[in-house]
Amino acid sequence: MSAPDPTGYADAARVGEDVSTNDGASTPAERAAEAALAVPGVADLHAGSFGEVGTYLPGRRVTGIRIRDDLTEVHVVAAMGSPLRELADAVRSAVTPIVGTPVQVVVEDVVPARTTEP
Repeated sequence: MSAPDPTGYADAARVGEDVSTNDGASTPAERAAEAALAVPGVADLHAGSFGEVGTYLPGRRVTGIRIRDDLTEVHVVAAMGSPLRELADAVRSAVTPIVGTPVQVVVEDVVPARTTEP
């Protein structure tokens, strides 16, 4: 079984299409970021202490997601009051089917939960 291509262009290259044209279709890294951000208690994705966590795509970067052949890292900022182990499990469950590798969740920071003001 081959690892997913984080750029999302491997399939196009296999069938001989021009991979230089991006039609705006989301890549596994972008879908993983969307899935992680949709988990209740995830306030944001985090780039790491020195901005080192990200997936580079043509003309853009997906912060907080690092996809390798054997592992995907998801670095999150948690909302205060969120149970961290359950949060990590929920992020892992949301992202694993998208990337097809084991997922390691790193909670980089905790911030006050957003509240809606009347």
